[in-house]
Amino acid sequence: MPEDNGQQGDRPNKGFVRRFLDMPADSVPKTVFVAVTLCLVASMVVSATAVSLRPIQDVNKLRDKQINILQVAGVYTPGENITEAFSAFEPHVLDLATGEFTTKFDPATFDDLAAADDPKLSRALTDDPAGIGRQSNFRTIYLLRKDDQSIDKIILPVHGYGLWSTLYGFVALEANGNDIFGLQFYQHAETPGLGAEVDNPRWKALWSGKKLTDDNGDLLITVAKTAPPAGEEYHVDALAGATLTSVGVDNLVRFWMGEDGYGPFLANVKAGAI
Repeated sequence: MPEDNGQQGDRPNKGFVRRFLDMPADSVPKTVFVAVTLCLVASMVVSATAVSLRPIQDVNKLRDKQINILQVAGVYTPGENITEAFSAFEPHVLDLATGEFTTKFDPATFDDLAAADDPKLSRALTDDPAGIGRQSNFRTIYLLRKDDQSIDKIILPVHGYGLWSTLYGFVALEANGNDIFGLQFYQHAETPGLGAEVDNPRWKALWSGKKLTDDNGDLLITVAKTAPPAGEEYHVDALAGATLTSVGVDNLVRFWMGEDGYGPFLANVKAGAI
């Protein structure tokens, strides 16, 4: 028998790594392997970065929401402590069907937009002028009180489809639950210079002092080119050159202020039950 001295002689028995390194730099297997490896490493870095930044993003999102509520209520001061200023608002989870507050959920953590995706907490809309598909049975609303604890402002979240996107915002009402103090959107993707003019301070100012309903309780507020027969107190001029966005805002405001939205709650406010 030939002597086995543990050496393989000239037989090709290189390991995978050695064979890979010996490949020409422009070989197809080597090029594909390097490309796949780089993609995997890059995806892991991106994923890790996204996870690490999520808490910061959540904090910024909450801060932006609080600023918008302060602004629509007319109490925002640049440079102030946002957390301290926002503490003046009382959050309440509202049962839309009854128009009454519920203690089933913590208003500090309840996500009513996420609840719209839960069949147990929402309903599919057959009549859906706002174009939202599903509606949560509960919404978090905010009360701002005066020093004597009487209601000063009522802040109601609203959302609905415009031309290119869903608009998310807040309507601020006076204590009587009928006079509008302000409207402000904090998220949308409408056309700059046209539908995006919903953010124009001059257009937003048109909402102040408008009324939702008449003395009979009929919902009359409208966004249109011309005023309704009921008069200017129920009318906000449509945006020039942005007809479909204006229609979307009209639909979403009327939906949320109507019987399928905050109507039962506003009836309770007017009756002095809140």
